[in-house]
Amino acid sequence: MIREITNKNEWEDFLSQCPEKTFLDSWAWGEFQEAQGSKIWRFGVENNSQLQAVAEVSKIKARRGTFLLIQHGPCVKSRESATRFGVLKELLGRLADVAKKEGAFFIRLNPLWERSEENDTLFEKAGFIKSPMHANAYEATWKLDISASEDDLFKGMRKTTRYLIRQAQKNSGIAIEHSARLEDADIFEELSQEVSARQKFSAFTRRFTKKEFEIFSRDGRALWFFGKYNGAVTAGALIIFWQGTAYYHQAASREKFAKLSIPYLLQWEAIREAKRRGCLTYDFWGYTDPKANPRHPWAGPTLFKMGFGGDKREYALTQDYPLSVFYWPVYLFERVRRSKRKL
Repeated sequence: MIREITNKNEWEDFLSQCPEKTFLDSWAWGEFQEAQGSKIWRFGVENNSQLQAVAEVSKIKARRGTFLLIQHGPCVKSRESATRFGVLKELLGRLADVAKKEGAFFIRLNPLWERSEENDTLFEKAGFIKSPMHANAYEATWKLDISASEDDLFKGMRKTTRYLIRQAQKNSGIAIEHSARLEDADIFEELSQEVSARQKFSAFTRRFTKKEFEIFSRDGRALWFFGKYNGAVTAGALIIFWQGTAYYHQAASREKFAKLSIPYLLQWEAIREAKRRGCLTYDFWGYTDPKANPRHPWAGPTLFKMGFGGDKREYALTQDYPLSVFYWPVYLFERVRRSKRKL
């Protein structure tokens, strides 16, 4: 049985029982999507009046076509394939009706289910095909268990990372500050645009980042971190705190100050703040194997993240469920674009 969930506490309480989720599943992320002008649905899948799974669905209107998107979902308590397959079939039945009313060509999802042949078979059996593009959220990430003491976390870092943090700490001109002020989105935006121009990629818009911070900071779940050198802002990051995990969601730094290693100290201070807030996990938000994919845009950032210790988590690849013949031109377009971007 499928029903819409309208109670925030019921939604968040269920997610607290799910082993794998991110803040993209949170009630607040749905509020953010609505603030961005997206139409959303929060569905729950029940069996014998017991909630088994939830899925936050967004309607995406793009130039290449309209589709329904579930980022990092559906979230299912059980790891049993039979249960997950049942959840998929129940969702598809409802979403096909929604898609027809909304003029959507296909359904796209990237659940945080382990990457395995068993799950590949499950998706194929349900009628999905592997998407030519990821769903604007990671399919793999780097996570650090931060339940240990600060001393042990520091010892667990790569030797070079520890050295660079100590060098930054010794530099009297370097300071790391954090802020909960909405207006500091403008400071971060300036950094982000500089990185975007340098590395030739499209950064999140000022409106996007500011609204994200505004919504998550309402309950104290978002902070800006800024690294400064002699008073000048040289690096910044947006950290989201949700259900025991801190997410390193956005970051930017000025190349001019690269030799000072300020981002290393900033990251360490963000991890320390996460521990003070009682978080047990630090999610570095995104991973690619730098040895297997040295030309991938995430290869360099991944090496930086790996220096702090932790482990990779690889999830099922993004899946598409075609609903119309109009899906296939979208499929071909995205395959070409992914190839050009070397993703």
